[in-house]
Amino acid sequence: MLSPYIDARIVNIFLRQFGKQLPDDVHAVLIWDQAGFHKSKELLVPGNISIIELPAYSPELNPVENLWQYFRSHYWSNRSYNGYDDLRGSAVEAWQKAALDGELIKSVCRARYVERVI
Repeated sequence: MLSPYIDARIVNIFLRQFGKQLPDDVHAVLIWDQAGFHKSKELLVPGNISIIELPAYSPELNPVENLWQYFRSHYWSNRSYNGYDDLRGSAVEAWQKAALDGELIKSVCRARYVERVI
């Protein structure tokens, strides 16, 4: 899902769509930071999704932070964009390339602290 902004309403749309895509016998766990839109009292988390909040101010624990850095260093830096649509296209292209490469995602987003628990 791509949006020019993010707030509790957008997160609710994401959660609803994500929850609908899960098979009936699957329960998903999302690990995310304490951004305001993640902590909003307006959030409606489907029953097949659980949320684990990372401690405040701990980007080193958030695996997706590594992915954003990867995108910046491999796709988005040292480039100019002609506007939102151009930037959006670059974001979608980078996401598709990374998301379709399971080994890349495992490498970039590896969270050793989770492996120790498992």
